[in-house]
Amino acid sequence: MKQVIVVRRDLKMRRGKEISQGAHASLKATLDYIDHPYVKEWLADIFTKIGVYVDSEKELLELYDRVSNDSVIPCSLIRDNGQTEFKGVDTYTAVAVGPAPRNMIDEFTGHLKLR
Repeated sequence: MKQVIVVRRDLKMRRGKEISQGAHASLKATLDYIDHPYVKEWLADIFTKIGVYVDSEKELLELYDRVSNDSVIPCSLIRDNGQTEFKGVDTYTAVAVGPAPRNMIDEFTGHLKLR
């Protein structure tokens, strides 16, 4: 079991901002699906997380759409409200895929590069 956190690299966010956006995505996917069997199993184990990146909003949204259409895998999309970066513009920043079995997640994220 693992969760993959996907962050947009094209935004050139400060490292702390990237970390917080990834944390938001992870927590949202966990809390929104807290009763899901994959989440329960993941939390009872070592709850592995992997950080990867995409290079555009389009890539991020396409990934989210593909995964969210598979109702078996928990998934979350984070939109930042632009208060500290992005000059007040709402901006999609991160997606969490899973937790779910590794092979299921790899179908969606296995091609992405480590952050």
